[in-house]
Amino acid sequence: MTDYKSIEFDPSALCSRKLWQLVQAPDNAAIGKSELDLAIQELIRRRYGLAELARVGKLGGSTHLN
Repeated sequence: MTDYKSIEFDPSALCSRKLWQLVQAPDNAAIGKSELDLAIQELIRRRYGLAELARVGKLGGSTHLN
């Protein structure tokens, strides 16, 4: 049996569409807060769906677009 708590979440290994699904999940129960933040940061790095992330309030106060 695999101990899922020991598996590290690597958002760079996921496609943008899957990351977007995780971010858009109604309750984000599939991942924790830190994993959600990592998924959002990866989408920002890829510049994927930035307008929509801002619209739904997932960017917070900083866009990290440098």
